Amino acid sequence: MARELQQGATIWDVARKAGVSITTVSHSLNGKGNISETTREHVRAVAAEMGYVADAMARGLRSSKMNAIGLVFRSLDSLGNYGPNGVDVFMKLAGAAAAETLNRNLGLMLVPDLSRGPLPPFSMSLDGYIVFAPHLDDPVVALLEKRGIPYVTWDRDPGRPGFRNWVAHDDAASTRTVLDHLAAAGAASIAYVGGTDRNAWNFDCEAAYVDWCLETGTEPRIYHVPERDGVEGGREVGARILADGLPGAVFCLTGRHASGAAQALQERGVRIPGELLVCTGSDSEHSRQHQPPISALDVDIPAAAAALVQQLVDVMDGTKDPAPVLLPARFLERDSTLPHRIPFH
Repeated sequence: MARELQQGATIWDVARKAGVSITTVSHSLNGKGNISETTREHVRAVAAEMGYVADAMARGLRSSKMNAIGLVFRSLDSLGNYGPNGVDVFMKLAGAAAAETLNRNLGLMLVPDLSRGPLPPFSMSLDGYIVFAPHLDDPVVALLEKRGIPYVTWDRDPGRPGFRNWVAHDDAASTRTVLDHLAAAGAASIAYVGGTDRNAWNFDCEAAYVDWCLETGTEPRIYHVPERDGVEGGREVGARILADGLPGAVFCLTGRHASGAAQALQERGVRIPGELLVCTGSDSEHSRQHQPPISALDVDIPAAAAALVQQLVDVMDGTKDPAPVLLPARFLERDSTLPHRIPFH
């Protein structure tokens, strides 16, 4: 059924609040005119705050059904790079989601950060959104809420515990699977390397690691590396880990961090898996091609895409009460975590 949306801000509203002319608003949002960068950024900030949609046709379609949904990758918005080297999970999910929507006679539109203008045409007219890995107090979620646009998320929204329209792999159970595997392979101590994005994946995996350490009497060793630092960030943390004393294993959430850490440690003479086990929570080209190949948790992309699209359709139609969907992750054991008879640290 067609959704009812609240009336959006107009160009006159933006001009009035920003204290400029409507021509200045138009030129600021479209990158035209001889306008100072300070004024341009001020106008864009006011427009974003007010949820202004610049495209006139999109405004006219807000109460109509478009038969199309949007997909926003908040992880890639944070990276500032929509094609990070060696990371294929995002485009795999986009492809699987596209197939799911086409099978339902729907369209799929990939959209960059909705909280930064100017917005792509029709972005505020889509029937609903899938938001991948929302951050704490995410401005994209806030904008969708303000505009009354149905949405579901991949991973829970860490700032909205009552929100139940989400799909995820069971991060806590998956983390325990990795830690139990490393311990069974002989690692008496395990260092944990997480990212800095404020999303549920980072929060929940680290919490599961701390709980596991408390239950097993293991001393936690936690390191954080920005996701955008990639392999080089992993190399830096690898050197820090060695300086603090070689553990029995290293568990890096991000595949690029795991590869970089392994490289740095191997260059310093550490044998993997002879002296150290390495595992990652996100399989990537880096983890697959590293020597030795790095054990990883793998996302079931087709199952995730099917669950997300189905849940969004249910939300848009109002046919089911919201309920989270948890999917099991697959553990891919590779040579980097093979057990050895040499005692681990």
